[in-house]
Amino acid sequence: MLDMTGKLDATKYLVQETLNDGSKVTIRAIHPDDTERLVKAFLALEPQTIRLRFFYAKRSLTDADLRRLQNMDYQRYVGLAATVQNAGAEVIIGFGEYVARGESAEVAFVVEEDWQGRGVASRLLQHLVRIALEYGVIQFEAEVLKENEPMLSVFRQSGLPMTTRNGDDAVLVTLVLDTPPSPEAKLIHADEVSTVR
Repeated sequence: MLDMTGKLDATKYLVQETLNDGSKVTIRAIHPDDTERLVKAFLALEPQTIRLRFFYAKRSLTDADLRRLQNMDYQRYVGLAATVQNAGAEVIIGFGEYVARGESAEVAFVVEEDWQGRGVASRLLQHLVRIALEYGVIQFEAEVLKENEPMLSVFRQSGLPMTTRNGDDAVLVTLVLDTPPSPEAKLIHADEVSTVR
């Protein structure tokens, strides 16, 4: 996962996580060939989950959404998928991303309902923090609907310094990425990738 200069190569990011319930989850960089998996993951979400993530009843991923996901630069725009194996196929069960504007970045997550409350979003956040710090991002911001208590809890329990500002319907959360949380993930070496996909 390091490039020739010894810097973290986010395009090859790949770790294996064990959740609190013992489930194995892979967290990896989104790839251009993930389009079909991302569409299936979105269509598997319940309307309430979609509304909490996008603030409205989004019905599908648009062509613009898919182009953006296929063209991440992994400098300014980083996306990670949480995946599991199901009947020999890789299934996306969560997605986290940030878009950087200088040293600050907007961060967002969505996790499939059957996997919510099991630590997937927390793990995605840990790994996005690790990448962000490597690329000079020192602050995350997120706009979260006030009713989305599970996501607010993920941010509160991250161990990162946090401030909030209330809006009409949403809370603006700011996290200071002063030190990377120490992930307990097992890094997967390049020669092990075939066992994941």
